[in-house]
Amino acid sequence: QVQLVESGGGLVQPGGSLRLSCTASGFTFSSYAMSWYRQVSGKERELVAQITNTGGIRNYADSVKGRFTISRDNAKNTVYLQMNSLKPEDTAVYYCKARVLVRSYWGQGTQVTVSS
Repeated sequence: QVQLVESGGGLVQPGGSLRLSCTASGFTFSSYAMSWYRQVSGKERELVAQITNTGGIRNYADSVKGRFTISRDNAKNTVYLQMNSLKPEDTAVYYCKARVLVRSYWGQGTQVTVSS
């Protein structure tokens, strides 16, 4: 079955960096676009970044443009989110998502806390 496992979250000071990873299994990873979302407690989950199956097209939320970079390694079945110049408002649980055929799959999430 499809599984997505995120890692790399943690506590970081404002201005710092983190790299999140999401390793996928159970489907042909190289055939599908991947996305990163984030959610703050009590708010809706929001799209942060997405990348096509080949990595040729990447889109970002306006709030993270120029600071975050999404990438993927199809040989490792892994999608990454490099987060630089982090701000307190980036604090959230970050999830990766795969839409395989007509169904969306989510990882368990990884907490990112930006605080001094």
